[in-house]
Amino acid sequence: MYNLHCHSLLSDGVLLPSELAVRYAAAGYKAIAITDHADYSNIALITKAILEFTRHWPKNRKIMILPGIELTHLPPEQFQPLAKYARKEGIKVIIGHGETLAEPVIPGTNRAALEADIDILAHPGLISEAEVKLAKKKGIFLELTSRHAHCDTNPQVVEHALKLGAKLILNHDSHRPEDIISPQDLINVGLRAGLSQKEIDKIYREVSIFIAKKEGK
Repeated sequence: MYNLHCHSLLSDGVLLPSELAVRYAAAGYKAIAITDHADYSNIALITKAILEFTRHWPKNRKIMILPGIELTHLPPEQFQPLAKYARKEGIKVIIGHGETLAEPVIPGTNRAALEADIDILAHPGLISEAEVKLAKKKGIFLELTSRHAHCDTNPQVVEHALKLGAKLILNHDSHRPEDIISPQDLINVGLRAGLSQKEIDKIYREVSIFIAKKEGK
């Protein structure tokens, strides 16, 4: 079981990266990505800190930690240069903060993020079919989230993704200890959004392949 979207106190979370790792391992997860919020003001500091932490995380521990970042509330034209910067520095999981209905996100954010070098489009809200087709073309995961309010559009994301063949991922978008739900509860998020257990199993196979590739780089 995996969660590739969580925040530490390096941005707006409340836990150290090490405590996130320990809590997720105790909950039964095999791998996480720490993906703190970033823009031009803090991307250098956060990238350096996350990479430093993951370099020193013991390889023999029972949970794998991938260094990530979430490009958040950017002017659309900034997604490409910041994604390029993060990738060059060694970030393995790049998330674009999508057009959730729970926050005032700049229109055009979904497309700008998808056109950049990201891996996951988080909580994409009322994503259009054209944007889903772009995600499919680029192999970008569309997120189904357990986070309150952001999760309201999960069913529409599922509908478009299944219709058009785009990849999905189940994530927490955790900020606090109480956001770390059990693996079964995360599966239930997918079931409530309209996925079958067979479709969820396929999602986890695809995520496993993605993680293995990132671990090997």
